[in-house]
Amino acid sequence: MTCPICKRPTVARFRPFCSGRCADVDLGKWLGGEYAVPSRDPEDMEEAAEAAAQEREGSIAKPR
Repeated sequence: MTCPICKRPTVARFRPFCSGRCADVDLGKWLGGEYAVPSRDPEDMEEAAEAAAQEREGSIAKPR
């Protein structure tokens, strides 16, 4: 198995990564929004569009 970040062999301690650095890079990508789980649910898409519009307007979206 290879590290999904740098393609080097994995290390059991950091599996599926080769090092703590690559694990941190991957976490940063998740937290930064580079990865996303796709959804075909119209409600999810509508909520995301509303949240983006409110963010552009400078307001904070209230949870439903």
